[in-house]
Amino acid sequence: MGLFGDSKNPEDYVYEGLAMLQQNKPKAAVNLFKKALKSDSKNISALYNQGLALNQMRKYQDAITCFDKVIEIDPKDAPSYNNRAISLAELGDTDEALEWYDKSIKVDPKYAAAHYNKGVLLDKKLRPDEALECLDEAIKLEPKKDNPRFYKGIVLGKMKKHEESLNCFQNVYRHNKHHLDAYFQTGVQLAELERHEQAVKVFDSIMEKHEKFRNNANVIYAKSRSKAALDQTGEALELLRIAIKQSKGIKQWALKEKVFEKFFGTPEFEDIIK
Repeated sequence: MGLFGDSKNPEDYVYEGLAMLQQNKPKAAVNLFKKALKSDSKNISALYNQGLALNQMRKYQDAITCFDKVIEIDPKDAPSYNNRAISLAELGDTDEALEWYDKSIKVDPKYAAAHYNKGVLLDKKLRPDEALECLDEAIKLEPKKDNPRFYKGIVLGKMKKHEESLNCFQNVYRHNKHHLDAYFQTGVQLAELERHEQAVKVFDSIMEKHEKFRNNANVIYAKSRSKAALDQTGEALELLRIAIKQSKGIKQWALKEKVFEKFFGTPEFEDIIK
């Protein structure tokens, strides 16, 4: 504090607020951005990043207010249109969210994030072909980014285009060995293609090399499915037992899984799912 009050200028508060965002402390960030805006109500960086922090806090309507203020000052601020759309989607207004993604793209056709987020939302609205178009555009604009390629693999997998999906995940993992979700999905798609021995190798590799995944219910369950498909009954059921202990929801998955149908009614299987 100076003799006449706070000696910091608005940019100091913005800088500190950004540091809080990086540390995943959105509430502290909002307070700092508010201090910046008290001195400079049209500080675009403070307004925009306050909106991002409010989104993280799930205060979506307040976030929209921030993005609206940015757009009022700078109608060509594509990220604000994009993040306003994210807020709307979280509030359940998906149709309007799509309109705002389109506005972001209209303002800046090369803003890849809007294409990507629109693709994700279209997938959730069960419009996969349109989703793929958006994701492909995002990939074209930012070919080195993992997220659009990864999500394209997810969409293709849902569409039962498993070979294409596998190719997406393999490409992501080939370029980023830290992307374990892509590696896991590689195993999932191998299993969907009935290449279960290869799938098991992937799941084993994940659990052997990465300690935090050794007790991961999803990985264990995926391995259990492939072991069941390979008629390695004892190991399949033991893995299923372990997976269900880790996550009770897996019990319902197993009851709907075709590969486990041959075990329905057997004492071993009934003991696991009781």
